[in-house]
Amino acid sequence: MVEIRPFQASDLNALYGICLKTGDSGLDGTHLYENPRIIGDIYAAPYALLRPDLVLVAQDEAGVAGYVMGVDDTRVFETLCLTDWWPRMQATYPYPKGTPRTDWTADQMRAAQIHYPQTSPQAVVIDHPAHLHINLLPRLQGSGMGRALVGTWLAAVAKMGGRGVHLGCNANNHRALRFYDAYGWRRLEIQDAGRTVWMGIQAR
Repeated sequence: MVEIRPFQASDLNALYGICLKTGDSGLDGTHLYENPRIIGDIYAAPYALLRPDLVLVAQDEAGVAGYVMGVDDTRVFETLCLTDWWPRMQATYPYPKGTPRTDWTADQMRAAQIHYPQTSPQAVVIDHPAHLHINLLPRLQGSGMGRALVGTWLAAVAKMGGRGVHLGCNANNHRALRFYDAYGWRRLEIQDAGRTVWMGIQAR
C-alpha cells in the first residue's frame, strides 16, 4: 500500500535522497556529486521549507519514495527565494572562481546555478503561472503513483484558484517526457537551447 499525504518536517532528508537518486535525468545521480545535498538544496528544500503546503509525498512500507512539490505563483516564489533562500545557499556554496567553466565539476556547476538562479521564461509563466516538480524512486515508477500524485497536487492548486501549471523537463529524461505526454501535458513552443522541454497543463 502506498499513501499520499502532506509533507512533514521529518520527511526532509527523504526528499534530499529522492532528489539525488533521480538527479541524473531521472536516474541515480549519486555518482555525480561530492556533496549529496547540493541538488536537493536547489530543487527540493526551498519548496519544502518555504511552501510546505504544496508538497505531497508518497510513502510505502519502506518509507517516503516519491514527492510532488511546487507553487501556485512562480514569480512570487522566485522573489521569495531571492530573499529567503538563495543568500543562505550562496554562503554555503561559494561561486567556483578560478576554474575554467569547461573544467567545472557537477558540484561547481550547481554552485554557479545557486549564485545565478534559473527562472522560468515569461512566455511560459504568462499562461501557466504555477509550476511543479515530481520525482519517484524506481520502486514506485510505473505503478500509477506518478499520475496519482500529480492529480492530487493539481486538484489542490485548483482549489487555491490556480489554473495554468508548467514544468521544465530535461530533454534527455525520455521516461519522464513519455509520462507527461501520456498524462496530457502540452509541449510549449519554448526551448532552452535544447536542454529543457517546457510543458503546460490546466489545474483541475
